[in-house]
Amino acid sequence: MSKRTKHIILAVALLQIAAILFLLIAPPLVRALPGEVRIRLARIPLGEALLDIGVTPLPTALAAPTNVVARSQIVIPTVGLPTTTATAVPTAVSTPDADSAVTSQSPTVPTDTPTPVPTAVPLPRQTRIEGLKIMPQGFNNCGPANLTINLNFYGNPTIQAEAAAFLKPNREDRNVSPWQMVDYVNEQTNLRAFVGSGGDLELIKRFLANGLPIVIEKGYELPTEGWLGHYLTMFAYDDDKQEFLSLDTNLGPWDGSGRLDSYETVNYYWQQFNYTFFVVYPPEKETLVQSLLGPDMFEREAMWRKAAERAQAEIEADPQNGFAWFNLGTNLTRLGEMTGEAAFYENGAAAFDNARLVGVPPRFVWYQFRPYIAYSTLAKIALLTKK
Repeated sequence: MSKRTKHIILAVALLQIAAILFLLIAPPLVRALPGEVRIRLARIPLGEALLDIGVTPLPTALAAPTNVVARSQIVIPTVGLPTTTATAVPTAVSTPDADSAVTSQSPTVPTDTPTPVPTAVPLPRQTRIEGLKIMPQGFNNCGPANLTINLNFYGNPTIQAEAAAFLKPNREDRNVSPWQMVDYVNEQTNLRAFVGSGGDLELIKRFLANGLPIVIEKGYELPTEGWLGHYLTMFAYDDDKQEFLSLDTNLGPWDGSGRLDSYETVNYYWQQFNYTFFVVYPPEKETLVQSLLGPDMFEREAMWRKAAERAQAEIEADPQNGFAWFNLGTNLTRLGEMTGEAAFYENGAAAFDNARLVGVPPRFVWYQFRPYIAYSTLAKIALLTKK
């Protein structure tokens, strides 16, 4: 055997040993990396398989409850503020969590019913807001990115990294709620913001027709990643084509021309987040914003009741609509947090049970937390009752 052949055999053997050592050592090192880096490595061809990155396969739906019988109808309790005779709810569980700052909007909520001002009625058949600048989002940063787009539109110089550092100091955080972003605007900037649920397409068009971009929270389906939550900044509509234009900070397009979606598509994916929206605006437009929203949006109990009634109507139209069941549970639980009435939690939990029995995406509870509040509150009530 020649010396050269021996060197080749030795080189091949050393490469094999190195490859084996790499495959043994690399996976633990990779799993210690931040989630953002692991996900990017998993997208490399054969990266997930070779490095054993350990991306957990998702189930097809959120886990269904056991030993639960679906209820064909759930009634919205008629009780309301102030609480009188209903079963008391433990004080500790009525504290708002990160996405439920019901009382945090004092700078923008009037003490009495706002006086309507003239608006564009009927609305124009087409409108487009100019001057918005699209930006690509960072890792799980669609919230801070859309917020920055709207702040910059009004001349506030905040950059995405600054907003993200404040709103999600842990880069691994998968979600920033609209309530958190509205609090950030009202408390950290010279602008104002409002968040609500139970919006409709006409509300979007009213804001756009009056020169105010509006951000919606929506479901989002990507071929390689499945169902996720997302934000879009809406800036144009066309009644003749039945289409909206929005800025998508994840997929672009990056020339600012906008993402095109039909009214039907927007409504379908918006429903998955209870038709939740937020709007940023200068303080001098406060009266205009109040008139565009209407009094029901400012009176929070009325807003959640109206949203619950809408979800109930959608369930009657399609009992297999898991999103509508989930929205009903969310709205009833919100009312429970406001009123302290146990009936809202009981009916809300039943609606969540139905949603899980029908089937909703497994990542739903990354973004929407009311099931935890409804179930834990009922558990605490049961414990108090036993005592």
